[in-house]
Amino acid sequence: MKEYLIVDGYNIIGAWPELAKLRDIELEQARDRLIDALADYQAFSGMKVYLVFDAHQVPGLGGKYEQSKLEILYTKEKETADELIERLTLGLIGRRRHVYVATSDMAEQSVVFGQGAFRLPARELLVKVKQSQREVRERIESKVSLKKNSIDSKLTEEQRALFEKWRRGGS
Repeated sequence: MKEYLIVDGYNIIGAWPELAKLRDIELEQARDRLIDALADYQAFSGMKVYLVFDAHQVPGLGGKYEQSKLEILYTKEKETADELIERLTLGLIGRRRHVYVATSDMAEQSVVFGQGAFRLPARELLVKVKQSQREVRERIESKVSLKKNSIDSKLTEEQRALFEKWRRGGS
């Protein structure tokens, strides 16, 4: 079963406390942190993640970019993020596919749910992202501690030199 996650970027930034504080100081940094967190989450979860940013106030054709294997989409002029999310959802819904839409916008949740997607509130996504970060950190720490507990780490320099001499065929 292939899984997709479509994220309403500015909605999530506004809903996650750390990013909301940062947004008020430097919006671009908040966006970058969200991109980094979702790229890591995509790698951990195996889901294909699409991050949608609303650019309807900005003139232009919109755009699609890839950063850290994460699809980042900006809406076209006079298009809202909700419209792009709905179009993307319809395009992804199909057999053997689960599509999740992360937003705390209740109206948008209802629309995508009606299209067959699963709703994922911003707070729930934050819990999933934090949990994945914790699991990755624990895996790294366990690998580091395994290396620290190796026999080699318990030997003195003299013992290491003796073993190395024996390994090379010396007596």
